[in-house]
Amino acid sequence: MNGNAELLNFIYQNSQMGVHTLEQLIGIVEDEKFKKHLESQYKEYQEIHKAAQEMLNKNGYDEKGLSTFEKIRSYIMVNMQTLTDKSSSHIAEMLIIGSNMGIIDAVKNIKKYQDAEPEIINLMKRLLEFEENNVQELKEFL
Repeated sequence: MNGNAELLNFIYQNSQMGVHTLEQLIGIVEDEKFKKHLESQYKEYQEIHKAAQEMLNKNGYDEKGLSTFEKIRSYIMVNMQTLTDKSSSHIAEMLIIGSNMGIIDAVKNIKKYQDAEPEIINLMKRLLEFEENNVQELKEFL
C-alpha cells in the first residue's frame, strides 16, 4: 500500500472510532448541553469519515476500517469505564484522553507521510485541528 492509501486509511479508521464511540456515549450521557456538544462532534467525525471514504474510492484504494475486534474492544472499554461513573466530567476526561492519542498519531502521520497528496494532507490536518479543538472544548465539562 502506498503512503496516500495508508494516510487515508488512518484518517478513515480514526474518524470511524470517533463515530462509533460517540454513538455509544450519546446514548449514555444525561446532561443535555453535553449531549448536544457530543452530537456536534459526532457530525464532524462523520463528515471527515465520509471525506476519507470518498478519497479512498476516488483513488481506487480499499477501505481498511476498524476490525470487529477493535469495535468490540472499544464498546467494552466504554461500557466498563462508564459503569460506575456516567458523569459528564468523567466522560469528557475519557474523550480528552482519546483525542490526545489522536493528536499524537495525527502529528506522527503528517510527518511520516509528508509526501502524500496535498488534498490528503489537508484532510489529515482538518482531523488534527478538530481533535485539538475537541480537547479545548471538552475542558468545559471536566
